[in-house]
Amino acid sequence: MSQTHVEQVIGRLATDEHWRAAYRRAPAETLDALTSAAALDVTPTERRALLALSADALDSFARALDPRLQRLEVSR
Repeated sequence: MSQTHVEQVIGRLATDEHWRAAYRRAPAETLDALTSAAALDVTPTERRALLALSADALDSFARALDPRLQRLEVSR
């Protein structure tokens, strides 16, 4: 089950501009908030691996995705 949760975290970071921007500013706090908000459990080893993800690499991957798969943050 945990691998599925890891995939969901990576998917959210790749497709949701809000989470990606937050991860860039504060990776540990964002990962905690994301896993808590989505009720996703990751092991301590998986958490360390997720925290090692490069924000630049996530941005690059997000740009490579079809825009229809993106969730953009709308400014008010």
